[in-house]
Parts: sequence; structure tokens; C-alpha cells
Amino acid sequence: ERTGADVGVIQFMDSLIKLILYFLLVLFLADGIGVDTTSVMALVGSAGLTIGLAFQGSLSNFAGGVLILLIKPFKVGDYISTSSGEGTVESIGLVYTTLLTTDNRVITIPNSSVSSAPLTNLTRTGKRRLIINVGIGYSSDLLKAKNVLKKIFEENPGIMKDQPVQVVVDALGDSSVVLSARGWTTCEDYWTAKWSITEAIKLTFDKEGIEIPYQYMNVMMTKEP
Repeated sequence: ERTGADVGVIQFMDSLIKLILYFLLVLFLADGIGVDTTSVMALVGSAGLTIGLAFQGSLSNFAGGVLILLIKPFKVGDYISTSSGEGTVESIGLVYTTLLTTDNRVITIPNSSVSSAPLTNLTRTGKRRLIINVGIGYSSDLLKAKNVLKKIFEENPGIMKDQPVQVVVDALGDSSVVLSARGWTTCEDYWTAKWSITEAIKLTFDKEGIEIPYQYMNVMMTKEP
């Protein structure tokens, strides 16, 4: 079975081998029509130096691609977050790494940027921690709200049953007590669990009479004498 790392190496080597084969084809064709291949090699070497100076960025991207395949900070199929965007790694090419976003946009990032800048691999371990923070009113029943949150997490099919669910008081805000509920999901179930739990929190809190305060501003009007 091929892994994402195998696919990335295959994609990179396929592009590299094609480039080498095209070069050899040019040499064979030149030799076939009687052109001195030594002169061709000298010309190619001189042109290569000129092109190399002109395309230093592309060469650094090529080196970045090699570095990615050696160090393996991610592989094809991983979901990563970079300064240029986030998405699932579709391919690791000679010059660019391609990501596919959740809304089906394609992001093309130079390999040198990916290999030299910080990035976050969100799926490497196979599971993700889902953290949802929600504020409740100071007059609401704190223990009841914590129990409701914990039950919502535990009953959601996307939450892993062999991992603990935790609900804590994260902060005492200006207008709300901030609760933080935390559970574990598989990478595939993360977004479905997040969306369904967020909806369930609003519906259940409304049903249980637990206030979710919103920001508001009091404007005092005074009448001038």
C-alpha cells in the first residue's frame, strides 16, 4: 500500500526523471543529425550557468522540494497550515507544493517557502483535539452548564470514546464566564464534530435556560438644560 510519503517521492522523481529524459533526448537528436555532442554539452553548460543565475529562485525551490522529501515535515494527503494558506497536500513538485482547501481552492506554494517557514501539520498524529469555548452569563448555573457541555461532547458520534472529555472554567470575562470544552476526534471527523457540537450547544443551552451573553452597549442620553 502506498503512503502519502511514497506518493510525494513518486511525484517529485517523476518530474525530475522527465526533465532528465528530455535533456538526453535533445542530446541523442543532436548526435543523430551530426552535431558534435561535446560542443552541445559545452553550450548547455554555459547556458545552464546563465539560466541558473537567472532562475536562482527556482533552484532554491528545487532544493526546498528535496529537503521536504528528506525531512518529511508532511506528506501527500496531510492537512497543513502555512502562512500562505491551509489545505490538504495534493502534490510535491519540483518547484511547487500544491494544497487543496476545504472549499476546493488550489493553493500553489514555492517549495523554498514551505521548507524554510514554520508550518503546522494538523493530521500527522491521526487525531485532533476539538476545543470549543462558550461564554455563559454570571447568573447562569455554572455546574449545570458544565454538565450539559460534557454530555453534548460525550454523546456526539465524532468524539472518541476512549479519550477523556474535559470541561473547565477558562476565564472570567467582563460579561461572561468562559467555559472550555475539550475532546478528541479523528482527523476525518473533526469538522463534522465541530459543527454539530456547536449547533447542539446553542440549541441545548436555549432549552435548559442557560444564557449565552452577547456584547452590548448602554448609551445614556441626557437632556441639556
